[in-house]
Amino acid sequence: MKSIQDILKERVLVLDGAMGTMLQRYKFTEEDFRGERFADWEHPLQGNNDLLSLTQPEAIAEVHRKYFAAGADIVETNTFSGTTIAMADYFMEDLVYELNYESARIAKQVADEFTAKEPHKPRFVAGSIGPTNKTASMSPDVNDPGFRGVTFDELRIAYKLQVEALLDGGSDILLVETIFDTLNAKAALFAIEEVKEERNIDVPIMVSGTITDASGRTLSGQTAEAFLISISHISILTVGFNCALGANQLVPHLEVLAAKTSFGVSAHPNAGLPNAFGEYDETAEEMAAQIKEYLDKSLVNIVGGCCGTTPEHITAIANLAKDYKPRSISAETAS
Repeated sequence: MKSIQDILKERVLVLDGAMGTMLQRYKFTEEDFRGERFADWEHPLQGNNDLLSLTQPEAIAEVHRKYFAAGADIVETNTFSGTTIAMADYFMEDLVYELNYESARIAKQVADEFTAKEPHKPRFVAGSIGPTNKTASMSPDVNDPGFRGVTFDELRIAYKLQVEALLDGGSDILLVETIFDTLNAKAALFAIEEVKEERNIDVPIMVSGTITDASGRTLSGQTAEAFLISISHISILTVGFNCALGANQLVPHLEVLAAKTSFGVSAHPNAGLPNAFGEYDETAEEMAAQIKEYLDKSLVNIVGGCCGTTPEHITAIANLAKDYKPRSISAETAS
């Protein structure tokens, strides 16, 4: 099977869409989230989507299947909140390894099904590493600017456990995504490098930040170029942006990355901006029409969807992407 590095030079790869958006369609109740195993858990569990990999694994597999069938080359594991830091909200820190391992295993099993059916189009699994719900760069207390809710070392340790489990479960890629604080991302990248060194392995890494508003900066105040510089000391497969904005609003920031980096560039924007009810109205056709600009300008190597996107959106993007050549990547970066 060709490596993802080789395929990235040949065509634009398609990432999946939103897991949460798809899971909402199931209308899972508190009892569904608990399943038999967690029926007597002392704390509310509804909303802990990562837990569904243990209590509703077939639903998770079905979402992956729908995205692969829609044309995705890569699906993300159901592990966006899969750290001890984020799982503390549900008092489930002890389950973190199992959650990540099972999520990766489910995704890999489905990926292998599709690769076996279509060997010319191998499918890959990206271990999703979210930002956690704490920030290392800013104080959560307006009255104490020097205070931090988490340390770099606490983040590193939490991310390392997640990385080990994602790799053990079969992830082909590690995706550090929705980065609002680059210091958090640096802790994740540090943990990944530690695991790579300890295991004497190499693993492709995708890094994806999030521009939070019209200022064009991340939550911790970095521009697209500053963000790029901050993470460029590590050899990565792609750098990009996801979430927060719709496809149109990401264009100028992707232009900065595409002009300044020799890494691949990725983008998985939201389906527009949320409406007054927090829902996303942008249709697959509307979103694809905007993503066409990425492709016309040769800005991206990997493109997919974030909040509000569905298999319909991914089909529209995949149908568009197949007619374009990827942005060229320097040989040393993709090696």
